[in-house]
Amino acid sequence: MTTNPQSQGRILSGMRPTGRLHLGHYHGVLKNWVKLQQEHECFFFVADWHALTTHYEERAILADSVWEMVVDWLACGINPSQACIFVQSRIKEHAELHLLLSMITPLGWLERVPTFKDQQEQLKDRDLATYGFLGYPLLMSSDILMYKATGVPVGEDQLSHIEITREIARRFNYMFGREPDFEAKAEAAAAKMGKKNAKLYFSLRKRYQEQGDAEALAIARALLEEQRNITLADRERLYGYLDGTGRTILPEPQALLTPTPKMPGLDGRKMSKSYGNTISLREEPEQVEKKIRTMPTDPARVRRSDPGEPTKCPVWEFHKVYSDSDTQEWVLNGCRSAGIGCLECKQPVIEAVKAELAPIQQRGKEYESDPDLVRSIVAEGCERARAVARETMAEVRSAMGLEYR
Repeated sequence: MTTNPQSQGRILSGMRPTGRLHLGHYHGVLKNWVKLQQEHECFFFVADWHALTTHYEERAILADSVWEMVVDWLACGINPSQACIFVQSRIKEHAELHLLLSMITPLGWLERVPTFKDQQEQLKDRDLATYGFLGYPLLMSSDILMYKATGVPVGEDQLSHIEITREIARRFNYMFGREPDFEAKAEAAAAKMGKKNAKLYFSLRKRYQEQGDAEALAIARALLEEQRNITLADRERLYGYLDGTGRTILPEPQALLTPTPKMPGLDGRKMSKSYGNTISLREEPEQVEKKIRTMPTDPARVRRSDPGEPTKCPVWEFHKVYSDSDTQEWVLNGCRSAGIGCLECKQPVIEAVKAELAPIQQRGKEYESDPDLVRSIVAEGCERARAVARETMAEVRSAMGLEYR
């Protein structure tokens, strides 16, 4: 399996398994994943443990939901030769890191995460007075820190999760990053880079620590990223030595803020299965057309001859996603003058949605017909993810004094 250069940074992102995905998932997440996998080393995972934090009673449908979602990922263009696709629960190290980080994470940090209270309000019909629900932000942090992700694509409503992850990493590194003989080990690591690079590293370190030269810090970090003859542990020591701290065992991730998804539902609200207003990615073309043709429109247009206002019509939101400027102008003028009817207005949207879904549906049928291939892709991804997780946990255990015999 080929991967993108690690110097481009490692990306981690995941989804709870909810079964077949819809256009909202495609425009809000998957299109961005397809782009990211071409530029970074990407790890995309099925967050099945996260699903149990709120829907632990629905275990009977969990397996089908996992495989249906993975098929949609592959159909949308997530490429197993470019990205690692795996299932969270197959990597037991996630549970161990979650447990160990729970030893040092203040309870108040978890209670203040905004989405904790938001989900309590949204899911009042469920019993969420559980440790699993309270601890799910820490499980999310464990997922990110396990793979030492440099970036995590999130919307604005998820920024708090990245911030708590950074705080947990900072706390862990502060408590466990100061190993015995740290400076001697860092200097020995620098020597492995060769005399020229070591001399440059120490010069840049001095400029940064004595003069606060941010450019020197950036150059030094880039120098370390280029080194291929030092171990990961040595690189992390040198990062910490450069900053004047300890060894960076769990790097702090950065949030990659994604544009707010603009994919509306058939009724004008956010596209969501709970609203029953979705178009599934593998929905039959005839059904797609029927759903769009029966979309509600401006209630002021009772008769064909009545003028309407596009901005009050859910179909207009689809035009904003799928139609070019000329078509949008045609819709605005035609609707307001009653020059076009609602079915005429919907036709360009129908054609555009069907055209967008056609290649996805074709690939989807290929993967649906070969479930063994889908499972082998996930199994290979799990092996790759497990190898990274084992390396991380070996460092974490050692730092916490758990590698004794």
